[in-house]
This record gives sequence, C-alpha cells and structure tokens, in this order.
Amino acid sequence: MAKKTTKKATTKKATAKKATAKKATMKKATAKTAAPKTTAKKATMKTAAAPKKKTARKPNAAFMKPLSPSKELSEIVGATALPRTEVMKKVWQYIKKHDLQDAKNRRAINADDKLKAVFGGKKQVTMFEMTKLISNHLK
Repeated sequence: MAKKTTKKATTKKATAKKATAKKATMKKATAKTAAPKTTAKKATMKTAAAPKKKTARKPNAAFMKPLSPSKELSEIVGATALPRTEVMKKVWQYIKKHDLQDAKNRRAINADDKLKAVFGGKKQVTMFEMTKLISNHLK
C-alpha cells in the first residue's frame, strides 16, 4: 500500500507542475496580445471624452428658508429670521470666540450659560447632538 500512495503522490505533483507551467505560458501569451488592445482603447477614450459644461449649483430651498430662533437661541445668533446654515455659522462663531470646544475631544462642545439653555441643560454635547438641539429652537 505504501508504494501505491507514493505513485499517486508523485503523479499529483507532476500534474500540478504541468498545470502551473501551462498557466504561466498562458499568462505570458495573453499579456503580449492584450497590450496593443489596451493602448488602442486608451487612445479612443481620450479623444471621445468631451468636457462637461458646468452649471451653477442651486442651493436647497429648505436650507435657505428663513427661520425665527427661539428666545434662548436669539441671545446667541440674534432675533432676526435666518436660514439654518447662517444660524449654524453664527453658533460656531460664538463657540470659537468663547473657546468652548473641548481641548481633548474636539468633537465635544462645552456649554456656557447661554448655550446650556439651548442644549437643554447639558454641560457638554457633541457636534451632531448640537445640530439636533439647535433645530428644536428654530421655527
């Protein structure tokens, strides 16, 4: 039995070597034939691509709608009706002016007395929570 297993093992090794040799020659052959085709495609793609016309970007009407801030939020951004984007800009100006961003975790905002009223009494919120809490103060 030991002799039969060795014969099978040697035939398997021999067929594996033949298969890898065939694969290697096939790869070389396809690489040689494929090279001219890809350069032809690249040349046609370069000439076929036409420059796209740039259109003016239109802002989303929902973001540009003026909203009136609540009493608590108006102490920070002012009492006039502003779009949501402008409200967030003014809140960030306030945060940076008073250095309220956490030193270790820059995504966290430390609330002072005015912001604590807007944040629902929380001492610290993340940037993502902040937008949610501010949207509750806009109507």
